[in-house]
Amino acid sequence: MIAFLYPLQRHVRRHGPQSYASYESYRPWLRDEFSFRCVYCLLREQWGRTRGVFELDHFFPVSVHPDKEWSYDNLLYCCATCNAAKKAKLLPDPCQALVHDEVWVNDDGTIEARTTAAWKLIRVLGLDTPEYTEFRVLWLGIVQLAEQHDTKLFRRLMGFPDDLPDLSRLRPPGGNTRPEGVEESYFAQREKGILAESF
Repeated sequence: MIAFLYPLQRHVRRHGPQSYASYESYRPWLRDEFSFRCVYCLLREQWGRTRGVFELDHFFPVSVHPDKEWSYDNLLYCCATCNAAKKAKLLPDPCQALVHDEVWVNDDGTIEARTTAAWKLIRVLGLDTPEYTEFRVLWLGIVQLAEQHDTKLFRRLMGFPDDLPDLSRLRPPGGNTRPEGVEESYFAQREKGILAESF
């Protein structure tokens, strides 16, 4: 189940870049912010190609809150499938609702939740459909086999991508309201030799 372990704590934003003219410019920050995986279903960048697979989701839809279109704190990193299912719906905040004690994946790929907010996200996004369950079963098996028989492959599947963004080189037009987060970034951890092999 390590492949689909939801965060142990509610997510607190580490970064605060401001005033980019295009919300796509926030992508390197969001990749790091959400550990290079979909905030909803936990699909990892390491499991395939990233181009066209990962998108930036507006938590508050632009159609409802146009003032939040370029707000970093309104953006989430997610896969195209989850983003398409969410559309312009107002849903519970996955950073608060999708945490380990409130949602978990079983060995058979099924997903369960303890709270109404988590269940609403699961239901609306279809995370409990047979397709998602089969997807999780497949990756649970692949990761387990890699862990038992190919440690190099396991580290590749469950580790960080090679192209970690160096956030210290980025200069958001409006500055960064949380500059200390740059020192906590995964690139900075790798530079210091303290980046975990897997997560």
